[in-house]
Amino acid sequence: MSVIDNTILFVKNKLQNAEAGHDWFHIERVYRNSLLIANEEECDLEVVKLAALLHDIADSKFNDGDESIGPKTARTFLEQQNISQKTINHVVAIIENISFKGGNFEKKFTSKELEIVQDADRLDAIGAIGIARTFNYGGFKNRQLYNPEIAPQLKMTKEEYKNSEAPTINHFYEKLLLLKDKMNTKTGKKIAQERHRFMELFLSQFYAEWDGEK
Repeated sequence: MSVIDNTILFVKNKLQNAEAGHDWFHIERVYRNSLLIANEEECDLEVVKLAALLHDIADSKFNDGDESIGPKTARTFLEQQNISQKTINHVVAIIENISFKGGNFEKKFTSKELEIVQDADRLDAIGAIGIARTFNYGGFKNRQLYNPEIAPQLKMTKEEYKNSEAPTINHFYEKLLLLKDKMNTKTGKKIAQERHRFMELFLSQFYAEWDGEK
């Protein structure tokens, strides 16, 4: 089997009991988004594919906040494959720098491949699927849907963002609605525009129903 086939099998097995918003199907969508964007960009396609498949192999949210487990798990796996150390280092660097982390995380590494996979991951956080994932995770954490008395916090530190227990609706303002303007690639920006508008429509309907207007 190819390295990509091996990686797919590894990821599927590793995430078979994952929370639904961060399971294999999330990985598969990000992988497809990455290929779509990469088709319009000059890039190392192998790095894009591997990084897309491994980017959430051990999300810190489900590992007591430990951000080192994902990159370590990916590196250990990749070192068992027949690929160069340069490719391994590049993929691991992407995994270490892809996350939103409250919007105030300073990337220590940049590459076209990181931009592609980051856009692909962010696209899965917005639009219809982004809404579904957000409420799925909120339910997983037993959070309120909405509380008018708890306002969104737009200037949280990285640690405050990680430890937030705010209602799910707040997450739209603290992350999802900010992603449109943080996209890196032309294709990512174009797709994000439509998904952003869908979220705005959803929020308008949500508040109207909450207030008994519809």
